[in-house]
Amino acid sequence: MRAILAAAFAAALAFGQSYSSGQPVWPSFEGWEKNDDGSFNFVFGYMNDNWREEFDVPVGADNAIEPGGPDRGQPTHFQPRRNRFMFRVRVPKDWGDKEMIWTVTTQGVARKAYASLRTDLQIENIDIMSETGALGAGTSNPVLRADKPPIIAVVGPKSLTAKVGVPVTLSAVVTDDGVPRARGGGGRARGVNTPPPVRITVGKNLGLHLSWFVYRGPGTVTFEPRQIKTWEDTREGANSPWAPRWQAPPVPPEGRYVVAATFDQPGTYVLRGRADDGALTSDEDVTVTVSR
Repeated sequence: MRAILAAAFAAALAFGQSYSSGQPVWPSFEGWEKNDDGSFNFVFGYMNDNWREEFDVPVGADNAIEPGGPDRGQPTHFQPRRNRFMFRVRVPKDWGDKEMIWTVTTQGVARKAYASLRTDLQIENIDIMSETGALGAGTSNPVLRADKPPIIAVVGPKSLTAKVGVPVTLSAVVTDDGVPRARGGGGRARGVNTPPPVRITVGKNLGLHLSWFVYRGPGTVTFEPRQIKTWEDTREGANSPWAPRWQAPPVPPEGRYVVAATFDQPGTYVLRGRADDGALTSDEDVTVTVSR
């Protein structure tokens, strides 16, 4: 009976939150981390309620973080659906009980995320693993707790120039501690219509990979090969670690990933490379100035 109710509840949630477009972006405060020097990181993400519509909101009145802003390194391009732990803002050790506010206005609606050092909002790596769906309910062991984020190193300069319609090459080397072990995939038996598993909360397949995506920029960027999604696309067949039966591709020789990016409009873009072992991530940015 519980399984039937759980399946019905999951289906109702999915139906009730299914929008292709027309909905706003909700900035989110994910929690705070303490640094070795006594300072703190406020960690932010966002929820775009749409499955297809993406937004470009330049830094300014409609995309501002205060105090100290409006630009504190936040994204200006918003991908579909849930994007957790997207960026960090460092604050000094004497920050005290002040709040930091991120405001994003889309569809004419202003939404705010409020960050503070409230004790119950502290997060550690094990919390990030759990929130992104890498751990099962209540799962933890010494090996997982010792996991370190993968290391990404951009090969070559981090500032590039390009022309509209002409590919530019991005290269990065990713290394990892091998934790956690890859998990996921399995596919479905040929000729058998096997339904995807029902999930009450988000679940993530494990495996080391690197994905590039647009963090800031005015236009559309096409990546070749097609990049694994960094947002929580839970649909069957999606190229996403959160999709049922997704499986991480083999790591390339020496961990070196090479991608071609093509831009459809001039402007200044920030492309973010996210190395992901399935549980933890690390990011590096490349700025590309595109002309006609």
